[in-house]
Amino acid sequence: MSDTVRGKDDAIASRVRELEALIRHHQELYYNGEPEISDEEFDALWDELASIDPENALLASVGADRSERWPKYRHRMTMGSLSKAADPGSFLAWAAKMSFGLYLVQYKLDGASMELQYDEGRFVRGVTRGDGEIGDDITQNVVRMNGVPRELPEPFTGAVRGEVLMSRTTHAEKYADKANCRNAANGLMKRKDGKGAEDLDIICYDALGFVPSGSPFSTEREKIAWLERMGFHVVPTTECKSPEEVVAYRAKIMDLRASLPYDIDGLVVKGDRIDPEDANKLRPELQIAFKFSPEEAVTTLVGVEWSESGTSVTPIGLVEPVRLAGTTVQRANLANPGMIRAMDLRIRSKVVITKRGEIIPKIESLVENPPDAAPIAIPTHCSLCGAPLVDEDTRLYCPNPACPGKAYHRLEKWLSVIDIKDIGSALLRRLFDAGRVVRIPDLYSLTVEDLLSFERMGDKSAQKIIRNIRAQREVSLAQFVAGFDIEGIGVLMAEKLVAAGYDTLDKLLLASWSDFEHIDGFAEITAKALYQGLRLVEADMRELVDKGCVRIRPPMTAASEEKSPVAGKNFCFTGELATMKRAEAEKLVRDAGGFVRSSVTKDLDYLVTNDPTSGSEKNRRAQELSISIIDEAQFLAMLGRKDSGRAG
Repeated sequence: MSDTVRGKDDAIASRVRELEALIRHHQELYYNGEPEISDEEFDALWDELASIDPENALLASVGADRSERWPKYRHRMTMGSLSKAADPGSFLAWAAKMSFGLYLVQYKLDGASMELQYDEGRFVRGVTRGDGEIGDDITQNVVRMNGVPRELPEPFTGAVRGEVLMSRTTHAEKYADKANCRNAANGLMKRKDGKGAEDLDIICYDALGFVPSGSPFSTEREKIAWLERMGFHVVPTTECKSPEEVVAYRAKIMDLRASLPYDIDGLVVKGDRIDPEDANKLRPELQIAFKFSPEEAVTTLVGVEWSESGTSVTPIGLVEPVRLAGTTVQRANLANPGMIRAMDLRIRSKVVITKRGEIIPKIESLVENPPDAAPIAIPTHCSLCGAPLVDEDTRLYCPNPACPGKAYHRLEKWLSVIDIKDIGSALLRRLFDAGRVVRIPDLYSLTVEDLLSFERMGDKSAQKIIRNIRAQREVSLAQFVAGFDIEGIGVLMAEKLVAAGYDTLDKLLLASWSDFEHIDGFAEITAKALYQGLRLVEADMRELVDKGCVRIRPPMTAASEEKSPVAGKNFCFTGELATMKRAEAEKLVRDAGGFVRSSVTKDLDYLVTNDPTSGSEKNRRAQELSISIIDEAQFLAMLGRKDSGRAG
C-alpha cells in the first residue's frame, strides 16, 4: 500500500471515530439532556457516517433509536421568522415603508416556538417550529406544560402559536446549573421521559383557524382578546401611535427588561390589519423584530464635561458605569447643545447609550426624566480666553481667532496631517505653555537642547524628534492647507481646491471668498470660513515657505498623470494592511497624485482591503456600487512597489 493510500485510509478511520463519538454524544443530549445541535445537523452527521462506513456497527445498534426520534408533523400555520431591526434607524426605515396608523408592540419572547393544534375546541397536538412547515410532534410533553387549555370555550379548529419558556424564578430555584432560561427550556421540552415539562410555560401571540360562524377575529387586537378569552397565557401588547413612540417604548422596556418574569430579546412590531397572504410567508413583511443589541444599554446621565478642541466646545456625557459590547462605559458623546435640548436631557436622566462598531459611545435617546432631574448648564464663555461663546444649537464655539485653544489645536492638526511622529501631547503642551512653540513655524526652529530642557528624554530621542520634523519638508498643497486647521477644511476639501485650479499657495491667498463659493462642495459659509482662515494664518504660511521650512510639492502634470495609474484616482482603505500602516498607504496615494477618501461613495475608484469577504459596511457598499476592490499587493503593484518588507 502506498503512503498516499495509507494516509487517506488513516484520515477516513479518524473521521469515522470522530463521527461515532459525536453521534453518541448528541444522541444522549437529545433524549436526556440539553440538545446542542439541530435535528438537521444531527442527520448530517449520521448520513456522513453512513456514506463513508455503511457497515458501521453504530448504525445498526442505534438505528432503532434514530427512527424513534420525535415523529414529524406538518404545521397548520406557517411558522416563519421575522426580519430584524437592531437599532432605531433600521426600524424607522422599515416603519416608513409600512405607514401604519397604529403600531402594535409585543415582547419578543426568548424561547422556542410551538404550535398548538385544536380540532373543534379540543387540543390534539403540539408541534415544534422545525423548518417552519414541519416540526416535531412532542404532544406528550406539551400536555404537561402550563398555559395549554385542553378544551376551549368555542369549537375552534386550527392552530395557536406560542413560545415555550422557563421563568427566571424557576430557573434560579431548580435549574441554575443551566446557562440561561432558554437553554434549560430547550433541554426539557424534548426529553423522551418528559421530566421537567411541568416547569415550562407557553405564552401565545398568534392564531389561525375558524369556528362554525367563520373566523373568530378580524384584526390583530381582536386576535389577542380572543386568545385571552380562550384561556391562553398571552404576550403583553402595547399600542403606539407613531414609529417614534415605538422607539421610546423600546427604550423603557430595555430599562425594565431585567425585572420581567421571562427573558425577552426585543419587541415584535406589527399593524392591526391581518394579512393572511403575508402571514403565510416564511419571512412576513408586515411585522418586524425590533431587537435589543449588546451594543445598547440603559444607564443614568450623572454629569456633563465640556471639551474644548480648537474653537469648538463639545459636551461629553458622564454616565453610571454600564457594560456595553464587552467593555465598561462611563463616557458618551452628546454631540452638541442642540441634541441636549431636543432630547430634553438633564442630570439624572435615564438614557439609552449605544456603541456601534468602532464608534465612540453615544447617548441615543431619553428614557425618562425622574423628579429629581436637574437642567444641564451650557457654558456661555470660553474658559481659555473669556470670549462669549456662539451657540448655534448644532455647534457651540469660541469666535475669537486669537484664542489659545485654536492655536494649540492647530499645532496638533499640523503634526497629524503632516505625519510628524514622536511629539507627544505632554511635550507639545509644555512647549506651548512655555511660549516656545505657539505657531507652526516655531516647530522648525526647535533644537535638541530645547527638547532636553522641556522633557526628560535621552539625547537620541531628542535627535529623533528633530529628524522627524525635518524629514517632512515636502508636502502636497492639500496637506499644507489642511494642516493649518481652517474651519471645515480637511484634506479632502483642500484637494477639491487644488482640483478646481487653486494649485499654488499664491493662487489660494489671492482668491476672494466668492471665488471659493463656486467650487463643488463649497457654499457661502464654507467659502467665507476658508477666506477668513487664510487671512489669519497667511503670515505663518508664507514664513514656512519663504524660510524653506516646508516645500510645497508641485501638482502633477497631465503627462505624469497619464503615466501613473494612481494619479487622479480616489482610494479608500479598510482593515489592516500587512506591510505598512494605513497612514503610510494614504501618504503614498497622495504623493502619487491620488486622493484618499474616508468612506465609500459613488465617485470612489478603488477600495483597498486584504479581506474582501469580511462583510464590512465598506465592502458591502463597494459591491453595491460596483467599485473595484483590490488587495494590498495589487495596490502596491499600481505604485510600482513590491509587497515585501515594511514600507517607510
